[in-house]
Amino acid sequence: MDPPSPGCTGAEAVLSLQPNSSIPITYHPLFGPHDDLILLEVDQKLLPDVLHQRVTVRGQPDEDAVLCTESKTYAMKSVGTSNSVFLIPPSGQYNTFESPKCSSENYHDPLSVASVIKIATGNMELVEVAPRLDKLRLLLSQNPYRSDEDIEMVDLEEMERTNAGLYRWNDLIEKVQASDYELRIGLRALSAVEINGYWRIVDEKYMGTILRMLLHNSVLNDWSMSLLNQDDVVNMLESDGFPRKLADHCLHIFGNKMTEGAITSRMWKLDERKVCVHFAREILRDGKRKMKKFMEEWVRKVPEGMAASFDILEGEVLIEKLGAETWIRAFSVSSLPYNPAERFSILFKERAKWEWKDLQPFIRDLNVPGLSAEGLLLKYTRRTQPTADAEPVFSAR
Repeated sequence: MDPPSPGCTGAEAVLSLQPNSSIPITYHPLFGPHDDLILLEVDQKLLPDVLHQRVTVRGQPDEDAVLCTESKTYAMKSVGTSNSVFLIPPSGQYNTFESPKCSSENYHDPLSVASVIKIATGNMELVEVAPRLDKLRLLLSQNPYRSDEDIEMVDLEEMERTNAGLYRWNDLIEKVQASDYELRIGLRALSAVEINGYWRIVDEKYMGTILRMLLHNSVLNDWSMSLLNQDDVVNMLESDGFPRKLADHCLHIFGNKMTEGAITSRMWKLDERKVCVHFAREILRDGKRKMKKFMEEWVRKVPEGMAASFDILEGEVLIEKLGAETWIRAFSVSSLPYNPAERFSILFKERAKWEWKDLQPFIRDLNVPGLSAEGLLLKYTRRTQPTADAEPVFSAR
């Protein structure tokens, strides 16, 4: 067998080995457990991100660490192996005055020796997981932006100093186990807005006040709710005493931007579903209502030109039959945990059995990498179907 090139030591000696050649190994003078050295098994598609330092490890001391790329989150799991792996450092990486000595009497080139610094009995592997965004909702719910902040001009530095639930972007990426891309998606889903450098959710009642003023101005100024000029709307709301940032945010929450060409680049259309759902939530905020009375009040509140169709409340309410009366109450998918186990636990505490048409709106937003919607149902539910043409019913597994 041909030995490696003379003068080659450490990991370089192993990397330069030719096929059917060998090299003696020895214990490195600094051989030991070296708990700070951990093997990480990386998929080929992830390797460029790792090599170019486009990954971060996120998690608090009481949490299992995750590794995040720019767009995905991976759980880090320790996996044992039946074979031991020798870790051989590059020459010169560990400073020592003692040179390793070859233990082979038949090998006469002491410069071509691989020095083992640690024996690894396992490695870390990466498994793609859903971002852990429940914590994001919890953090931002600590201190929602309310109307009295506009009036009292709250000292933000004082609020931050007293740890009053204010978080900048860097605070969130440190505390929330999600990639930057997934974190931004989560902020958008919560209708969060950056105010004075802090990410906030806005109190629902306050946003309702701004929306009502926008609708009032639309009537006064004969604006079409299908073609609202952003500058006109924001300027008018600002003159009514609302912060410009929140006036603009109102359009983002309740409208859709029209992007067909430069002429309409500053034009918005109010989203019928979002507006109608807002007024339905407003009515049900104080508790359940009889269906007939709810529908009457809902139709009165919804702006002229919009249809208060019950179909758009899918995933927002639950219907109950109590005797001869039908009742409706708020139960929004947006308030449920992102964690599938926790989500199904809450759903089955709410109802022991669900028909598919009722269950589907409350689970369709769940996204677990490597697990389909059918897989989620198999894992967390038990399906029964009395007859072939009957609606399937799901209960807790």
